[in-house]
Amino acid sequence: MKPIARIANLPLSGALQHRSRSSAAAAAALLPPPACLLQQRGAIHSGAPKRANVVPVYGTGPPPEPPVPSSSQPVDSRIAERRKKADMLKRAQELRAASQGKPSAKDKKAGALKKRFWKDVHVKEVDGAYEIHLDTRALRHPTTKAKVRLPLSKPNLAHALAVEWDMLVSAQQATRQHLIPLTSLVCRAIDIAEDDAAHHHSATSDAAGQFAPVRTGIATILLRYLDTDSLLCWSPPPDPLSHGRNADGASLRELQERAAARVVGFLSAHVWPGVEFEPVLDEDSIMPRQQKPGVREVVQGWIMGLEPWELAGLERAVLAGKSLLSASRLVAEWSEGAAGVASLEGRQAGYGVEEAAKATSIEVDWQIGNWGEVEDTHDVEKVDLRRQLGSVILLVSGSSRK
Repeated sequence: MKPIARIANLPLSGALQHRSRSSAAAAAALLPPPACLLQQRGAIHSGAPKRANVVPVYGTGPPPEPPVPSSSQPVDSRIAERRKKADMLKRAQELRAASQGKPSAKDKKAGALKKRFWKDVHVKEVDGAYEIHLDTRALRHPTTKAKVRLPLSKPNLAHALAVEWDMLVSAQQATRQHLIPLTSLVCRAIDIAEDDAAHHHSATSDAAGQFAPVRTGIATILLRYLDTDSLLCWSPPPDPLSHGRNADGASLRELQERAAARVVGFLSAHVWPGVEFEPVLDEDSIMPRQQKPGVREVVQGWIMGLEPWELAGLERAVLAGKSLLSASRLVAEWSEGAAGVASLEGRQAGYGVEEAAKATSIEVDWQIGNWGEVEDTHDVEKVDLRRQLGSVILLVSGSSRK
């Protein structure tokens, strides 16, 4: 009771301060210590605390080194040992043959292919035809083994064929067609002539109106190029706001139209009178369209009536330039046969190798002028195209052409 009396005797402000202090002390006595609070707070969770899972940094890094094969494997060692024994046996056989003065089989084969069996090449007139003689041996067809005989009206072709064989340095080169292209072209014409003759002699009454199979197959293939002729595939007109013109102010389409007009005009006037050709591609189409009815039949009839030399030349020119119209004009202007129009009119041919090559390469030349020439591609194709077209002129022309 004494503390109460003491508080009562104190002033009012002091009593209030003493009361607040006593209340704070009582509250502090009732609360647990801070450590106990932390322990009680951790006890609320049922699991242990986990650390944050940070995503690792991904990187490509250098590629792993390739596995190195072990030379200690038994299979590789056995193979290497066998190869070594085979080489030793082969060397022993070669040394034995050399000591006895006998060349080995490999040396015989290599020596025969590395050198040619002829020294000089001559053009001789035999029984009303030209023959190419390798020393004393006449040049023969690689398949039929018949002698290659050329008409007396084709001296340029005969001498060009002789030069082709004189340029060969080994007999092995004679087995590669890309080294004897003129020989392959001549043999193609001979094959067509022999097939025509065989079909004519064996033709029955049922097959009297049919043509030889080789000639028919060539015509079928060539007519496919009429629907996709490179002279009739024109690019769309240029945009007025673009700069798609050359130094002379002409667009690619205008150049294509001019080239096609010159060739088609000649063919419509001298080869196929009255026949009109249309471009095979529209501006907004990627599918070629066929010509008017009757055009295909006229062209097919002209092809089927060509002589063997002319037909072989037409086939080579079409495959080289991808244009039936350009090849037809080239053959018509240079042929000495019935298809030749220059000899009938007494005029000189104005459509040669360079003109035909430029007419069938307008778009390629345009792209080269804009973007440059690809080395070992465009330059090689340019020369090869002119080489093939030149061989066509040699094949179809002759001294009888006026």
